[in-house]
Amino acid sequence: MTHNYVQVRVHVVFSTKERRRTIPADIQPRLWQYIAGICWNLDVKPLAVGGFDDHCHMLISLPATSTLATVVQKVKANSSRWMNAEVLKKGSQWQENYSAFSVSASHVDRTIEYIGNQRDHHKRRSFDQEFAAILEKHGIEMTRAVPAGTLTGIHY
Repeated sequence: MTHNYVQVRVHVVFSTKERRRTIPADIQPRLWQYIAGICWNLDVKPLAVGGFDDHCHMLISLPATSTLATVVQKVKANSSRWMNAEVLKKGSQWQENYSAFSVSASHVDRTIEYIGNQRDHHKRRSFDQEFAAILEKHGIEMTRAVPAGTLTGIHY
C-alpha cells in the first residue's frame, strides 16, 4: 500500500476560561471562521465549527500525521491570540481542558447540524446540561461533580 487512508472524525468541545461569556454574538462567526482557517493550516479538515458565548464545538477530520492534543492546543492558542490582538483587545482565554468524541460516518450530518444550531440550542439548555447529555450519549461517566468552568473528573 503506497498511501495512508485515514478517516478519523472527532467532535471537540472546549470552553472559555472559567466559562466566562467572553465571545460576543457578533464576533462568533468571525471566530468560527478563524478557527476553521487554523484547522486548514494544520492540514485538518474542519467539517463544522460553532459554539456559543462561552464555548466552542468543532467537528474535524484528523489526518494520519496529526495528534488530537496538538491540533486542539494550536487551535486554542492561535484563536486566543487572535481574539486578544484583533477583536476583543483583552484577556480572552480558553480553559486548559477539552473533551473529544469520535463521530461515525452515519452521524456526521447530525453533528454538523447540532454544531450549527448552538444559539437556538442554548435557549433551552445550559452548557452544563448540554455537556452532561453529550457525556451520557457517549457512555462516559463522571466520577464526581464537574464544577463550572472545568471539564475534568471524567473516566472511561
